[in-house]
Amino acid sequence: MNGPGRIVVVGASLAGLRAAEALRDEGFDGELTLIGDEPHAPYDRPPLSKAVLSGWLSTDHTVLPRVRNIDARWLLGTPASGVDLRERRVTRADGREVPYDRLLIATGTRARPWPQRQGGALDGVHLLRSRDDADRLRAALAAGPGRVLVIGAGFTGGEVASSCRDLGLEVTVTQRGGGPLASALGGVIGRSVTGWYRDAGVDLRLGTTVQALEGDAHGWLRRAALSDGTLVEAEVAVVATGALANTEWLTGSGLAADVRGVECDNACRALSDDGTPVPDVFVAGDIARWPHPLYPGQLLCLDHWDNAVAQARTAAHNMTHGSRSPRAHRPLPAFWSNQFGVNLKCLGLPAQADQVVVTQGSLDQRRFVAAYGRRGRMVAAVAVDSPRVLDGYAALIEAGAPFPPELNAADGPERLDPLDAEFPRPAGAAFAPGPSIPSISPAPSTPSIPSALAGHE
Repeated sequence: MNGPGRIVVVGASLAGLRAAEALRDEGFDGELTLIGDEPHAPYDRPPLSKAVLSGWLSTDHTVLPRVRNIDARWLLGTPASGVDLRERRVTRADGREVPYDRLLIATGTRARPWPQRQGGALDGVHLLRSRDDADRLRAALAAGPGRVLVIGAGFTGGEVASSCRDLGLEVTVTQRGGGPLASALGGVIGRSVTGWYRDAGVDLRLGTTVQALEGDAHGWLRRAALSDGTLVEAEVAVVATGALANTEWLTGSGLAADVRGVECDNACRALSDDGTPVPDVFVAGDIARWPHPLYPGQLLCLDHWDNAVAQARTAAHNMTHGSRSPRAHRPLPAFWSNQFGVNLKCLGLPAQADQVVVTQGSLDQRRFVAAYGRRGRMVAAVAVDSPRVLDGYAALIEAGAPFPPELNAADGPERLDPLDAEFPRPAGAAFAPGPSIPSISPAPSTPSIPSALAGHE
């Protein structure tokens, strides 16, 4: 940006903070404003389902470190309620207007709530996305409920169930599919993960959904009615069934935005309803949906820590220097999870795959690497308690190397026998739909194809 200017960042979490820092690093010396709906300073979300619930950390210790002084105006505790692209101003819920020359949208996602008509308003029903959510849930678990019900066996559900078992609590987990993480990692790996749950003493109900949560006369949760006709007594329920993008404030703005996120190009420029880039509006973090060269014809959306940081930096560069030297955002998707004493790390998008093969270690030993392929090319890899070996796999994925890969690893099997990856796919669909992200969905110019499900559900 030439000369003084005004940049407004809507979203004061990880992506928003790192973008603000990167803007200063890129030489922006104008007026910088961050708008956040929560009253808290930016904090780290991954510890909420792990260290905070287990009691190892308080939420006060999740505040994100500041890598530099950003000299910004902080407007916290009141969300944005609208944006006028023509007049270049953001309206807050209190009616105040904040003008801008460049705007970064980084409002992220929120946990999908449980329907109130099915018991979502009962005391004892919890979501886990924000710092306040974690404080409430931690207090409920510390009270020693007789049983905790976790609805959903994705990454968040597994981490919550694991923390509950660390606290010595009885846990029931319901999962619509045939195995934990099956939508993200496929049925083959999902069956292996099932063993983690069983060995930890979790009451895992596969192929089962919650029909309703039921309470007593005082409005406290007491039980859940399941699709198999059984009742589960529980005083605490944690709903871990996916995420919704925080885009309501953009309704009527002219931007291409819905509950899946805000569409942008590979330079992080927001797209208008007609698919053209809006030159002074950018998007970063969980809310962004953009084209990736490894997944042509699709829009990629990643609810991952690493992507939020990297995309914030790309957006900051292009907000300040994009007209002269635009930078494309093209990181290899990566995410990780710790649950039931196991560390899991993934590169790429396994849900793209049609086959999987264990290339190192053994599923039975809970120490292995699995490679994923689609139509004879590498698309992803998952390492369980073997995170340091993934660098080589990353190069193969980015190069679209042949699948199965010829690694000749010392701890690999004598021969590689790929299996059907067993991703749940409805009849007639190319990819499996679902409520979670990361996901891929069709770019505006492609035929309608259901979203791929991979990651947090």
